Amino acid sequence: MLSTYTYPKFEYQRPPEIAEQRDGHYPVVIVGAGPVGLAAAIDLAIQGKPVVLLDNDDTVSIGSRGVCYAKRALEIMDRLGCAEEMVQKGVSWNVGRTFFREQEVFNFNLCPEPDHHRPGMINLQQYYLEEYLVRRAQSLPAIDLRWKNNVIAVTDHDEHVSLRVETPDGAYGIDADWLIVADGARSPIRHMMGLDIEGKIFMDRFLIADVVMKADYPTERWFWFDPPFHPNQSVLLHRQADNVWRIDFQLGWNVDPEEEKQPEKVIPRIQAMLGDEREFELEWVSVYTFQCRRMHEFRHGRLLFTGDAAHQVSPFGARGANSGIQDTDNLVWKLNLVLDGKAPGSLLDSYSEERVFAADENIMNSTRSTDFITPKSVISKTFRNAVLGLAKDYPFARALVNSGRLSVPSFLTSSRLNTPDGEVFAGNMVPGAPMDDAPIETASGEQWLLQAAGNRFQLLYYIADAADLDAKTTAAFAALADATISVEVLVVAERGNAPAGLRTLYDTRGRIRERYDLRPDSCYLVRPDQHVTARWRAFDADSVRAALARATCNA
Repeated sequence: MLSTYTYPKFEYQRPPEIAEQRDGHYPVVIVGAGPVGLAAAIDLAIQGKPVVLLDNDDTVSIGSRGVCYAKRALEIMDRLGCAEEMVQKGVSWNVGRTFFREQEVFNFNLCPEPDHHRPGMINLQQYYLEEYLVRRAQSLPAIDLRWKNNVIAVTDHDEHVSLRVETPDGAYGIDADWLIVADGARSPIRHMMGLDIEGKIFMDRFLIADVVMKADYPTERWFWFDPPFHPNQSVLLHRQADNVWRIDFQLGWNVDPEEEKQPEKVIPRIQAMLGDEREFELEWVSVYTFQCRRMHEFRHGRLLFTGDAAHQVSPFGARGANSGIQDTDNLVWKLNLVLDGKAPGSLLDSYSEERVFAADENIMNSTRSTDFITPKSVISKTFRNAVLGLAKDYPFARALVNSGRLSVPSFLTSSRLNTPDGEVFAGNMVPGAPMDDAPIETASGEQWLLQAAGNRFQLLYYIADAADLDAKTTAAFAALADATISVEVLVVAERGNAPAGLRTLYDTRGRIRERYDLRPDSCYLVRPDQHVTARWRAFDADSVRAALARATCNA
């Protein structure tokens, strides 16, 4: 067990299906109470949907596992009500440095722009994230969280999914209109359904050593190629909460994983890196291989695969948990509309399309990083070392250095849910882009744009003085809000008060105008997952309705 963390034990309770000797039927069942399954359950509960969440264990993940959570994941967690304690406990950082032997050759800043609410990245042990998510889930009455409930059989019918679940009190049956599969990389449900996952397994091994120590190193990501303390291999260093430091040592393929985990093998490696005088305590040790692969599709009938169950990448770039959290962010608003009968089931096909695109992007970047970090031939290694040798002095070489391109959200620019631009805009907020954050003032004080956005379709409408909104435009806004799929209008202004019933966001520092290239009457239609889906230089209610229909597969 860890010296810095006490594992909680969550109480098993006898399921009502066993207590009342009946089968259950629920709108949504989720399998897997890791970060992805918990995020999906919380998001659905926020939308008012009852959820049964099944997990075969009764505690959080063993070991620190995923530790890096990117800005976009934090923004999603803000919407779910969990980000603040993550940031307060975790270690925030923006700067990464890459070394070749003993020289720094490259550095980067994940958040070079001012006025963003969340940092580029935080480091936080996965068990803390899961504990915070469990606590949040337990606060939501719509979530029935069942520990020690192991799914042993799944059958997909045309109109529902049937599951057989084993518990300490015996087995029971449960039906779901929709099943979200978040049961991890080995995904028993994926195997039960006979579904393939394709890709590449990399022939290399890395040692994870989490050590407790007091050190005055900067709060940055440090990556070494061929350092003197671990020649011909690579090493990665991250600081986590509780003075725990994550060190990854490349081992090569021809080693015995069990032998490499023994303290007599691990401690000398760490001493060579830190020096004999540095006191430390081993917290957790693991050896891993990695792979880049995905399912062909993430929707199979009424089964919706998410996170590692659907796709896997190497750890370089922190793309695993971050992309899984973005899966649920994409999925839940669509499933919510389908459950409400406001969108056809085909909207869920767009979940698979968009997140397969994102997975392919992650796999491409992860594969490139892995090929650079672990070259497979003498020629590749010679090229890599030449790039590293030139990077200190030549910008062209720095662009080729790849110690793990870090997780960023996908721009879903090719999505069929987008309405193409008809006018010219500057900047990055194209249809399909995740929204940029910006500081705002509201009636309740200083906030952030992304705190005002999400969970519903919204229209950002810009006018210099909110008091200048005319009655015709205000009535058109009210009609959008009263539609079957409601569109809430957020009035972005520099001054003045919008009419009653409209929220006014004051762009006091001009960042929204700058990042969204706003002019008077410009407007953006944004999805419940905070992705842009359409934009115009002038407001037209019919155009908004048409874009909304397209974004929900109702066109």
